[in-house]
Amino acid sequence: MSYEIRDINLAASGEHKIDWVRKNCPLLRSLEEDFSKELPFQGIRIALSIHLEAKTAYLCKVLAAGGAEMYITGSNPLSTQDDVAAALVKTGLNVFAWYGSTEEEYNRHITKVLENNCNIIIDDGGDLVNMLHTSMRDRLEYVIGGCEETTTGIIRLAAMAKEDKLEFPMVMVNNADCKHLFDNRYGTGQSVWDGINRTTNLIVAGKIAVVAGYGWCGKGVAMRAKALGARVIVTEIDPIKAIEAVMDGFDVMPMHEAARVGDFFITVTGCAHVITCADMEVMKDGAILCNAGHFDVEIDMAGLRKMCSVSYEQRGNIMGYTLANGRNIYVLGEGRLVNLACGDGHPAEIMDMSFAIQALCARYLVQHGKELNEKLIVVPKEVDNEVAVRKLGFLDKRIDTLTPEQEKYLYSSAI
Repeated sequence: MSYEIRDINLAASGEHKIDWVRKNCPLLRSLEEDFSKELPFQGIRIALSIHLEAKTAYLCKVLAAGGAEMYITGSNPLSTQDDVAAALVKTGLNVFAWYGSTEEEYNRHITKVLENNCNIIIDDGGDLVNMLHTSMRDRLEYVIGGCEETTTGIIRLAAMAKEDKLEFPMVMVNNADCKHLFDNRYGTGQSVWDGINRTTNLIVAGKIAVVAGYGWCGKGVAMRAKALGARVIVTEIDPIKAIEAVMDGFDVMPMHEAARVGDFFITVTGCAHVITCADMEVMKDGAILCNAGHFDVEIDMAGLRKMCSVSYEQRGNIMGYTLANGRNIYVLGEGRLVNLACGDGHPAEIMDMSFAIQALCARYLVQHGKELNEKLIVVPKEVDNEVAVRKLGFLDKRIDTLTPEQEKYLYSSAI
């Protein structure tokens, strides 16, 4: 075992967090039981880079129960929980991560994970895959394949695949129905507002929330903002998604117009400079900005730091910036993922589904990875359905099944 964490003495607190997650993740518990009998990962080294908090930790323990040798790091400098990292080390897993890492430390931790010639890559945002394809290409020969957790990572993978630069198959976990329909919508929607509310301690009702991007994550953020009593404005570049937002009851306008009236701004696009310096110059005094996309590029933080006359810490995880016009705007969590930089991330029951997909896709790669010819792999339908069937069972819900006559009606060519 090897590790580089902040403080091993924090383990007891992390163990309590992981135990709470385990009690609320019946899907992962059932897989832990199955894997401990089957040992599908015996002799397999898994590199994992996901936001290192209690739910991710339990996924790591489930994979380890299946025989995997785990090498673990975080996927964001502000989302690692040091007590959880310590708890995993106490369990005997290899962990390289700590909260508030510098860019050099963050990259060193990724390097330390990949130095172990891992066979399966579990990524969130693409940092492991990127390093393997750039500065650590000598480790590519050991990789069977990998899984990508989030939309941003899949965008990066698609660009690599289009340029024929992706060297091994990657399963697009984010695109599974049991992932994006629930994790991205209900998980992001709840956890973003959890992070905002616990950090600001301000009322949402009666205010204007501007949500940039109306994909599944944006839909969830807008839906929860409405439930909290906010008036919601959506900004979009996709005309179809903009129509969806209008028909869902939200106003739609360009960001520069929304910037003049918004109280809360949440970016959920996966793109850069969604909120520009020009937008910030016209914002109200007291406007609150945060990002729910993977990377800290959606708000032009570098431009903001240059244009402000004064910057100061208003309270924990809130930086204030005084502009030349005398107005103050506030940024949560340094413009990084607000639900993890300022909160505990998605609810356990939601990540139970997402991480069950991850675990089953990792097993699929071990079993079939060497047979795969494509580089971007759709989550097999049987994996999606297995998670859905198990989840329904744990919810104590039942559904109908087709009769032979109905199957014949639906699938026969005869009219």
